[in-house]
Amino acid sequence: METLSSRQVYENPWMTVREDTFRRPDGSEGIFGVVDKPAYALVIALDGTGPSARVMLVEQFRYPVGRRSWEFPQGTAPDRDEMEPAALAARELREETGLRAGRWEPLGLLHIAPGLSSQRGQAYLATDLTQGEPEREETEADMRTAWVTRAEFEDMVRSGDVTDAQSIAAYGLLLLAGH
Repeated sequence: METLSSRQVYENPWMTVREDTFRRPDGSEGIFGVVDKPAYALVIALDGTGPSARVMLVEQFRYPVGRRSWEFPQGTAPDRDEMEPAALAARELREETGLRAGRWEPLGLLHIAPGLSSQRGQAYLATDLTQGEPEREETEADMRTAWVTRAEFEDMVRSGDVTDAQSIAAYGLLLLAGH
């Protein structure tokens, strides 16, 4: 694919939207709308081992889907900045939950919706946790947190209480890493 032109059609503090004109390998042309957002970090905070191990979830209202959503702590740097992924992960965990981690393990790279967005994110496992006070942004004022066992998390996925694709994919990465 060859990009022939690109123009930004929308911008706000969290994203831009652009429309690209491109040429396909067969010579035909087309257009594509792309949502550009900075890279995000997602954190699975894991407390304990075995059947009693718990993960930290956050719940907040997600306007685009019109409902509250349980998910793993995750986010981007303010004002569409790019941050080093591990630093961003630590920031998001501290900001949303107040937790600090003594150990970090990268789990893998995820693309949010590669058919419409360039956004990608790094998933991390955080362990050796200590509790502090959350440092939430104004947009996170309604956020709640909860520790749930891994079995409870899996039940929440099965029942449709957890539908966040990044959280479900990151949990898959956790399982593939042998945790």
